[in-house]
Amino acid sequence: MFAAKFTSLLTLNTLRRVHGGTCLPHISPLSHCPPCKGRKSGAFPDSRKTFHLSTGLQKEEGWRRPFALPATNIVNSAPAALQPYLRLMRLDKPIGTWLLYLPCTWSIGLAADPGCLPDLGLLTLFGTGALLMRGAGCTINDMWDKDFDKKVARTASRPIASGEVSQTQALFFLAGQLSLALGVLLCLNYYSIALGAASLSLVVTYPLMKRITYWPQLVLGLTFNWGALLGWSAVAGSCDWSVCLPLYFSGVMWTLIYDTIYAHQDKDDDVKIGVKSTALRFGDQTKPWLSGFMVAMMSGLVTAGVNAGQTLPYYTVLSAVAVHLTHQIYTLDIDKPEECWKKFVSNKNLGLLLFLGIVAGNLWKERRETLLQNEELEAHR
Repeated sequence: MFAAKFTSLLTLNTLRRVHGGTCLPHISPLSHCPPCKGRKSGAFPDSRKTFHLSTGLQKEEGWRRPFALPATNIVNSAPAALQPYLRLMRLDKPIGTWLLYLPCTWSIGLAADPGCLPDLGLLTLFGTGALLMRGAGCTINDMWDKDFDKKVARTASRPIASGEVSQTQALFFLAGQLSLALGVLLCLNYYSIALGAASLSLVVTYPLMKRITYWPQLVLGLTFNWGALLGWSAVAGSCDWSVCLPLYFSGVMWTLIYDTIYAHQDKDDDVKIGVKSTALRFGDQTKPWLSGFMVAMMSGLVTAGVNAGQTLPYYTVLSAVAVHLTHQIYTLDIDKPEECWKKFVSNKNLGLLLFLGIVAGNLWKERRETLLQNEELEAHR
């Protein structure tokens, strides 16, 4: 039924051209994207401002993101009928997929045998799962937020809000993404299947949180970092909670940092349309709050490292991560959207750096154990 519906839709939409620069908000699987404000495919508006007729919200065009991104080019080169769906799943905005995927890599790396590289097959499988689940989360988010998105110039061109994709079509597309994601999950052990399925309630309810609490970023953190538990269980068949819980906690603190920074881009519109965020909750006290989250994050990473038997390279990289976060927070200007965007996307590099530290620290274990054995042999001679 889904295949027939989707094929029919492609036929009906073949002659339609779509906007190639659609923007999306808070990162979630869920919903993050840069403020490209009214951009159309291949060009920027002539005016320095965008104006949405239904609300009168006006946005300054004070900065422009680089347009020719590889992911954007992939979407723009796809058949016209597919483009709204690719944009609905944020395929042209891969930063959210990275931020969902990276905690999985940390956990898989920490669970690897001493002296061994992480399982490449699992890394690939989790990368596929992150792409699908982030896309599913974005679809759910846009279905919930259709009326909100229509009221803001930056999000009015989203596929559902603009009418390119109907709610029914989006529901079929969501079913397809979740079916594929389930196929990925079923490749894991039974413990991991149950653990992964438990996260679905967070994926579904996260988009509602900004209506009822100033802490939707906390719920996003609980959702986005589930891979810190799932990665370990996929390797070991269960969770070592002494490692997984502090790693998960650190990931949640990390999400509170980067998503609060991102939310400052939308705070004016959030007030006008009546949604909440930690950016509005913290206001001018954002930097002290983020500093506290950073300390908590680093404490969790140290605890996870100690309990996992990590070595010198890991702790060396943790020092670099702390420096990166400190610079990110204390050079942040919460009133400049372009600065918030740059700080936000820099977290991909931070996550990759931490993964490399985990891998190097695990490889160092073999060397350390060899040295200890040699010392013991020398002592017995």
